[in-house]
Amino acid sequence: MFVSPYEKVGGLVWFPRMLRKIRLRAEGRLPEEYHAYMGLGFDRRCLRFLRIEHEALVARVLAGGSDDEILEWACTHGHRPSETEILVWNEYMIKRGWRDTDAPASEFPEYKEQYGLGHRSDILTFFDFYEVDEGRRP
Repeated sequence: MFVSPYEKVGGLVWFPRMLRKIRLRAEGRLPEEYHAYMGLGFDRRCLRFLRIEHEALVARVLAGGSDDEILEWACTHGHRPSETEILVWNEYMIKRGWRDTDAPASEFPEYKEQYGLGHRSDILTFFDFYEVDEGRRP
């Protein structure tokens, strides 16, 4: 159902996952527990990185088009990141987890525990968590 957070469009991680959630919600297939986080958390970080508003992105996604076309729209209406910015973005996002000091990352161990994964020492990042929680990794 969900796209892996590691999936890339235009070299960017997370962006295709954010688009998929928008589409799933419009189709009535997004699980209820995800609704409250639309445009927040990692979505918000991505939106800020691209300098676009969530509502505008939702409207563009619902108008149709491929992920690549929507990214081009975002870059035209917001910010077109350089190769270096994309590298920094990807590394930052991929490494978000229990060693980060800002909330909610500082609460990552409790987050894992809440989902019955507190014993899993191999889950070090939010991306790791999503892969396990959504069944792409044992």
